[in-house]
Amino acid sequence: MTDLSRRSWLKGAGLMSSLAVIGGIAPLHQLSAKEIKKFRPRPLTGNIKLSSNENPYGPSEKVRQAMIANFDQACRYPFSYSGELIEKIAAKEGVSKDHIVLAGGSTEGLKVVGLTYGMNGGEIIAAQPTFLALMTYAAQWGGSVNWVPVNKNMMHDLDEMEKRISSKTKLIFLCNPNNPTSTLLPADRVLDFCNTVSDKVTIFSDEAYCDFIEDKNYPSMVSLVKKGKNIIVSKTFSKVYGLAGLRIGYMVAKPEIAAGLRKNIMAFTNVLAIEAAKNALDDQEFYDFSLNKTGEAKKIILEGLDDLNLEYAPSNTNFIFFKSGRNIEKLQQQMLAKGIMVGRPFPPFDDWCRISTGTLEEVIQFNDALKKVLS
Repeated sequence: MTDLSRRSWLKGAGLMSSLAVIGGIAPLHQLSAKEIKKFRPRPLTGNIKLSSNENPYGPSEKVRQAMIANFDQACRYPFSYSGELIEKIAAKEGVSKDHIVLAGGSTEGLKVVGLTYGMNGGEIIAAQPTFLALMTYAAQWGGSVNWVPVNKNMMHDLDEMEKRISSKTKLIFLCNPNNPTSTLLPADRVLDFCNTVSDKVTIFSDEAYCDFIEDKNYPSMVSLVKKGKNIIVSKTFSKVYGLAGLRIGYMVAKPEIAAGLRKNIMAFTNVLAIEAAKNALDDQEFYDFSLNKTGEAKKIILEGLDDLNLEYAPSNTNFIFFKSGRNIEKLQQQMLAKGIMVGRPFPPFDDWCRISTGTLEEVIQFNDALKKVLS
């Protein structure tokens, strides 16, 4: 058993003790009519999609009402409506407005950075596997990618990434927590790395899953942006806020970097997404509900994986990466035959599967289907 072993992680991370207060599974999947109205769980119909790390709840009632109230403004271009949201994001991150770059989803931000730093042969250093949008787009504009395999703990190999820096290197891409492995770099190590290496080359910190980190004191690299470091931080409204379909995200960087990125934005967001995001930032009740239900769903999935004696990586996200021992393309088809959609292949981990947290009903059905497929 590796140092990613199931039970050693559960003990080390204290997950069992932190989740013990949740109670038994049976009553948890039954939401009241009031909760259904407030938090909008997706209905249990058709194939269960646990393949895209989407939030199975939302938009919340508060956000829905804000969009409805502003629907008459949908005929307007969004640029003159974004100021208040940018101010709210800047206040949340503790920076001035000129640090914020709003985009049509965080993927749009990733693409803009890929274009900006990859064009004309720029090299980007990135872990393998990781989220690919930035590197894929950079390659389309003539960039090259220097892939660094994750280490034995499925984390970014920061030492090797630093060794790979050359005169060609324009950017280092960090996804932390990482997608698809769900692993989180030690706080002191990543802070030291970003603080030191950003003096040599710009660092991109993809923090799409930062809200799910269990250590609430874990630092965002925005702390180094505030010190003037050459770091770009990406965040999104798609995950914990449940707004993936509306396409809105943002980046935080020092003003001179932000200004350059802003010039290359191709797909801006829209009026309804802006109103949704403004209200989502104020909707603490939905935010807490979303995190709590993610924790409950993960507990159910982990119990199922433990029952099957399957290895998995520690998760600080809304998904789990586990070793099925079966080629993922074959497992995908077998699970789909049971009505469950799971994550795509992530080479070189061809017998590992990424499974998103869904509603509690959905993950209970996932456990049942996986047990049947692997039996």
